[in-house]
Amino acid sequence: MPLRIDEWPTAERPRERLAELGPVGLTDAELVAVVLGSGGRGVSSIEIGRRWIAEVGDLRRAARASVAEIALRPGFGPARAAALVAAFELGRRAAAVRIENRASFASSAEVFAHFRSGFSGLRQEVFSVVLLDAKHRKLRDLRVSEGSLTAAIVHPREVFAPALRESAAALILVHNHPSGDPAPSGEDREITRRLRNAGEILGIRILDHVIVGGEAHFSFADAGLL
Repeated sequence: MPLRIDEWPTAERPRERLAELGPVGLTDAELVAVVLGSGGRGVSSIEIGRRWIAEVGDLRRAARASVAEIALRPGFGPARAAALVAAFELGRRAAAVRIENRASFASSAEVFAHFRSGFSGLRQEVFSVVLLDAKHRKLRDLRVSEGSLTAAIVHPREVFAPALRESAAALILVHNHPSGDPAPSGEDREITRRLRNAGEILGIRILDHVIVGGEAHFSFADAGLL
């Protein structure tokens, strides 16, 4: 029977290693072990973490798993699964580059950085808008629509109602592609055209439509499509 972690040499225990080396000094499996706290029957928490990451492929895929999916894995269960999902979400939020209200986006890359962590791990398309004032400074951003695995259904009234209510002068449209490929679909192009035309009627300019993929983004403005 393998040794329990509390029977290992102190220098090899993940919590002690975390205290000594900091989180960057630990492997992915060791970090999972710290969250789990203990192992299972005849297997350490590090081995549980190592097997799980190996089965799903990599840490990025692991971070996208739901509580229900993780709970079914050997050595987990609902409580441990919930702790891991919460840990991944905290990491995403901490990594987010936030643009504060009354600050400006200098590029589509900044829009991507602002939304990337919030979209990471989502399994359906989500459509958000950034409300801007007359100097193109951020008033606030909000989610206006959630779709299926392949499409976010958005209507002009959902986009422009908050813009009119808060006297926004311009908008940036943002949505994600759960597949990780930010290339615009025909539907993305049609939605952009419809919203741009509606904005022209209302006197609210669409400055950009940014599609967020896993590691990249597509900007309609950068591509000359607005």
